[in-house]
Amino acid sequence: MLEGRKIVVGVTGGISAYKTCYVVRGLKKLGADVRVVMTPSATQFVTPLTFSTLSGNEVIVDMFPASTHQGTSVRTWHIDLALWAELMLIAPATANTIAKIAHGIADNFLTSLVLAVRCPVVLAPAMDVDMYLNEITQRNLKILKELGYLIIEPEEGELASGLVGIGRMAEPEKIVEFVKDFFAGVKFDLKGKKILVTAGPTYEPIDPVRFIGNWSSGKMGFEIAKASVHRGADVILISGPTYLNTPKNVKRIDVVTSDEMFDAVVKFYNEVDVVIMSAAVADYAPAQRFEKKLKKEDLPEGMLELKLKKTKDILKYLGDNKRNQILVGFALETDNAFENAIQKLKQKNLDFIVLNTLGEGSGFGCDTNIVTIISKDGKVESLPKMTKYEVAHKILDKVSQMFNKGEAKG
Repeated sequence: MLEGRKIVVGVTGGISAYKTCYVVRGLKKLGADVRVVMTPSATQFVTPLTFSTLSGNEVIVDMFPASTHQGTSVRTWHIDLALWAELMLIAPATANTIAKIAHGIADNFLTSLVLAVRCPVVLAPAMDVDMYLNEITQRNLKILKELGYLIIEPEEGELASGLVGIGRMAEPEKIVEFVKDFFAGVKFDLKGKKILVTAGPTYEPIDPVRFIGNWSSGKMGFEIAKASVHRGADVILISGPTYLNTPKNVKRIDVVTSDEMFDAVVKFYNEVDVVIMSAAVADYAPAQRFEKKLKKEDLPEGMLELKLKKTKDILKYLGDNKRNQILVGFALETDNAFENAIQKLKQKNLDFIVLNTLGEGSGFGCDTNIVTIISKDGKVESLPKMTKYEVAHKILDKVSQMFNKGEAKG
């Protein structure tokens, strides 16, 4: 099932390293080509020779020779492996290594490789219960999840310390099954395609401290960017203000106002094959921006009247200036949702539109969404509640189908 798949297995310094021997053997039995990378600490638990024998390949521990007496050949192994791998699995992933990856520290071969790989990275955490539950470790894992790293959650049970709790590395069979499922579902169908994704809100200034905005978190757009990279695309993410971390291997451009988003999108429009406009761009902006903070005592009767002007219609501009790009829009409506989405689809010359549902577990700030995908040919696909990452793949499935049918050129 994994015939010919190129997998790097990273081993860090924890007692669970002995389990990784069975992981490597399991991957090899399924036909994978496995290369093992170890941290120096990992060699205290299992020898490199063991993993070399199991994988049938050289094991890399150090970036450089121990001394010049042993040779002066220094290869860019981390770059070579980074370009070779289709998946990197780190098992066990200790609290120390998780912290280093989350903060971009590359002080050994394994952590240097993580920074260089273009493929998805899977971590199987393993540590004592208090280390795992420590708020710093949990924060680091949250950072990695937001960046697009995949986590095989640890299990509960007896730990090496004698304590009982969560922190045991998942069993080898479960890890191998995770890798099988990953490759069964993974599609590199967008390799070579360039995708531009917009995300988040825009803020339209009233004065130096106040603005008109909306509740968009940017999560949907960031999940689309992450999923696009996982499917092999080159991705530009243009984001309004958000707290979210940039997904791995995504080029991010930050903007604040609708004018700034318009300029950024137009700048890259002719370079990309697909535009997915998931940003909640403000429809109106203050006609006048006050240079100083408006104070309540300066307002007659405490009332402030703002005149608003329409912002530039980014989607309309893109639809009017399409070459062969696939153009995808989003709609969030509170009434006559379907009819309004159809009207937007036609007016903006979109290939398809994603109609968001605003409600419990769907819409702004949620990790899940309920959407309906409406195509220009009239096809309607209503999806059940899914994670926004799963919704992203449904959108990309539609994009991929259009390329396969020759409805767009990349």
